[in-house]
Amino acid sequence: MAGRRTFIIGGGCTAFIKPRGQRTTEDMGLEAATKALLDAGVTYDDVKIAYVGYCYGDSTSGQRALYNLGLTHIPIVNVNNNCSTGSTALYQANNAVKYGQVECSLALGFERMKPGSLGTNFPDRPSPTALIGERSFDMEADLGENHGPGAPRMFDNGAQEYFVKYGGDEKTLAKIASKNHKHSLNNPYSQFRDGWSEEQILKATKITRNLTKFMCSPTSDGAAACIVASEDFVHKHGLENQAIEIVAQALTTDGPTTFEGRSAMDVVGYAMSKQCADQVFADAGFAPGEGRDLVGVVELHDCFAANELITYPALGLCKEDEAHKMVERGDNTYGGKYVVNPSGGLEAKGHPLGATGLGMHFYIMMQLRNWAGPMQAPGLFDIPDKRGKYGLIHNVGLGGAVVVSLLRRPEFYKEGGKDGRDRIGYNHAHECRPVTMADVDKVKSKDAASQYILERAKL
Repeated sequence: MAGRRTFIIGGGCTAFIKPRGQRTTEDMGLEAATKALLDAGVTYDDVKIAYVGYCYGDSTSGQRALYNLGLTHIPIVNVNNNCSTGSTALYQANNAVKYGQVECSLALGFERMKPGSLGTNFPDRPSPTALIGERSFDMEADLGENHGPGAPRMFDNGAQEYFVKYGGDEKTLAKIASKNHKHSLNNPYSQFRDGWSEEQILKATKITRNLTKFMCSPTSDGAAACIVASEDFVHKHGLENQAIEIVAQALTTDGPTTFEGRSAMDVVGYAMSKQCADQVFADAGFAPGEGRDLVGVVELHDCFAANELITYPALGLCKEDEAHKMVERGDNTYGGKYVVNPSGGLEAKGHPLGATGLGMHFYIMMQLRNWAGPMQAPGLFDIPDKRGKYGLIHNVGLGGAVVVSLLRRPEFYKEGGKDGRDRIGYNHAHECRPVTMADVDKVKSKDAASQYILERAKL
């Protein structure tokens, strides 16, 4: 079923911060959702369904966050899909509009995490990702001995398979990580803004065989939100100057090679990422292998520099054996073929699981609006087609699920006039400020807001 056209009309993000228990998920969620609604110029009354993603929280945490904006009886669905949770929430919100259930939907994601490596909240039962780990560790008989916490060790094994087959080494990973940390210097939302050099990254504490500390994403607290609407809604509300089309989007899960194959790359999502990307480009009307040359900017899931390396070919940005060469050429940063992770990526800006994917869409939306300021990728609109180049998003979670989205300006996009920057009061694409209760008052439900709840909000 083709469905109808859908657009991201608003987005909001909090700063991603070290997990110190300083903010609650409901307060972070209120900030991100308020910014998204202000950006879109709509109120919570316009939202007819919401999906809220998080991994570390009790049931109905989504309701607790959104009840700050009103108790409007809309469906609120809580989503947990490991590290792809945020994009999974957006996938559901997009489908609700695409297939005519509603005209306007909201996707919100947040996380309040613990310091250190990821662990389970349910030690009384086996982890659903335990077999993923076992399968990866089995392959160390071929790839060589490894060590360290489960997640970085698995992704390290994926990179090691790539190195053995095609070339590259830990210096390749250091180049990727340094690129991301340098990009983060321009992002005020970023958890780390240190701009580590390749040498500093290589000298950092070793976590696994190939990965050092600065090649790994940190745990983080934070929230992000996106508003999705139909084309009729866009025109009705005069949002032609900021609506970005979700041209194609897909969610895929693991295939047989995760367990039946002998590929450490497939175990950590290479095959399902490739499947998802190929489906998205096909849905966008491209023949097999085509369309990547029209992509200008990418936010992909660099939970570890190892995963960014193997994701380049999975998305079709280069041939399978040329990812390390792409790094050497600088085709992953400003001045190269693509700008990959201009936000700083997960390694630098942080990785609050439920918020990560929505943050990626927020950053790409802002790139395609040409609002990204010092993060802006050059040349996105320097092609004959006035819609400009595409923005590509990739968000993966082990266990597993991957979401890939292809975004672009629509043909009716027209700059000028009042837009989200006027409604928020500054350009929140590259300025990070808190919201006020006056901001909340502008977007909360006009008839169904609860003073009892709002009195407890801490902005």
